[in-house]
Amino acid sequence: MISLPAGTRVWLIAGHTDMRRGFDGLASIVQDTLEKNPFSGHVFVFRGRRGDRVKLLWWSGDGLCLLAKRLEQGRFVWPAADSGSVYLTTAQLSMLLEGIDWRQPRRSWAPETV
Repeated sequence: MISLPAGTRVWLIAGHTDMRRGFDGLASIVQDTLEKNPFSGHVFVFRGRRGDRVKLLWWSGDGLCLLAKRLEQGRFVWPAADSGSVYLTTAQLSMLLEGIDWRQPRRSWAPETV
């Protein structure tokens, strides 16, 4: 995974997006719909209609990066809203990309007093 600089925010774009869109189409969604700057250095995550594909748009400082991922089984967990965006931490983004429910992760072990 590419390590993101400190202070980088991750935004999930609610609803579904046409996965045929590329750099310019996704950047226009960020500008027009979210009224955010796609060249801010933040990560914008888009999900396809079926829920098994995502695209991430990120300005690395010298150019736009576009990452695409398709799950072979299962679906990416997404907010129920049709518009707007949701802020994630980088840890939640890692869980999302692994197909884990980032909304309520559960630890497999917790320390107990003896």
